[in-house]
Amino acid sequence: MLLFFIVLTPCVAQTYRPALHLTKGDTYYLASTGTSAIVQSISGHENKVNITLSFNMAFKVTDVMDSVYKMEVRYQSLNMKIRMADTTIDMDSKKNSILDVPSSLIGAMMNKPFNILLAKSGKVKSVENVEKMINSVVDGFMQIDTAKKRQIKRQFTESFGANSFKVILETGTAVFPGIAVAKNAQWTVNTSVEAPAKANLQTMYQLVDVTGDFYQVHGDGTLVSDKDAKPAEVNGLPMKYDLSGTVLTDIKVNKRTGWISEANVKQLMSGSVEISDNPKMPGGLTIPMTFNTVVSTTDKP
Repeated sequence: MLLFFIVLTPCVAQTYRPALHLTKGDTYYLASTGTSAIVQSISGHENKVNITLSFNMAFKVTDVMDSVYKMEVRYQSLNMKIRMADTTIDMDSKKNSILDVPSSLIGAMMNKPFNILLAKSGKVKSVENVEKMINSVVDGFMQIDTAKKRQIKRQFTESFGANSFKVILETGTAVFPGIAVAKNAQWTVNTSVEAPAKANLQTMYQLVDVTGDFYQVHGDGTLVSDKDAKPAEVNGLPMKYDLSGTVLTDIKVNKRTGWISEANVKQLMSGSVEISDNPKMPGGLTIPMTFNTVVSTTDKP
């Protein structure tokens, strides 16, 4: 009987349970750079837009409540560059010039705290006070008129508000199986995406490797825009997206903390955006478009 047990023991697969194990009072960091190439076809002409977004963020655990972490989040640096046709817009929080109002605006957002509730599963339960922070920063620029402030608040909320932030963070944290799994096991995670359009993302993750300090997770995702979503208003025009695509994810997770060590994401989407009939554009317009996005993230401050 003892010999039988010894023979069987090596055949039992070892299991692991990746999850967040953060410590109250500790601060965790993310540094990320993403590029998006957007191609739109309007009346037979191609319009290309290239966007680069880089940021450094700090996440301090202020409380641990059952299976949820309360965290204070701060941007430490932020840079956004938009290139289209012959125009380039470059906003950099590290620039120090009163003549560069866009950079001064995002510079004023640095180290301003907002709060999140992050479940041990990696799901973001809530994002609080980020819009309040954005509004306070924009309102502090007396040289900007009221109408322009409203426009900036709307644009900044779309880019850096609660919905956008949730998607950015969950791309690397909402990847855990919720149960113990063996190496090479697979599991499915469903998440919602808000940009470039409201969409549903279903990802099949796999624990592809386990080393002394890290879990290596790979994800193959399918992204489909929400057919029931109401048209979004962009620059005063009602727009409805019809997009689909794939998201490939490779993530190295720290075994001790569950925090992202490295993450690489590739997103490909194609389809069209429909501008509904409206006074600014009678009859409306359908614009074929593609999105190609690559994001690299590490935990280095």
